[in-house]
Amino acid sequence: MSDTVLAQVVNLNPGLAAIGYGLGAIGPGIGVGLIFAAVINGTARQPEAQGKLQTMGYTTFVLSEVLALIGVVVYFIASNR
Repeated sequence: MSDTVLAQVVNLNPGLAAIGYGLGAIGPGIGVGLIFAAVINGTARQPEAQGKLQTMGYTTFVLSEVLALIGVVVYFIASNR
């Protein structure tokens, strides 16, 4: 009986890794939305600071997206592909 049970073991790593990456991508998505909402709000309040705000916005956008790219790497490591 135990031999048949052992033969039917399914590798759940790829599925769990995909779910984990999906949950991990929520954070950078929310972060990017908050970053550009702040840039738009700041530009509406002080139009003369638009250049500085956009520079800071794109810099923090890149830092936030690096987290999503790290999540892709971890997904491929965890799914053994």
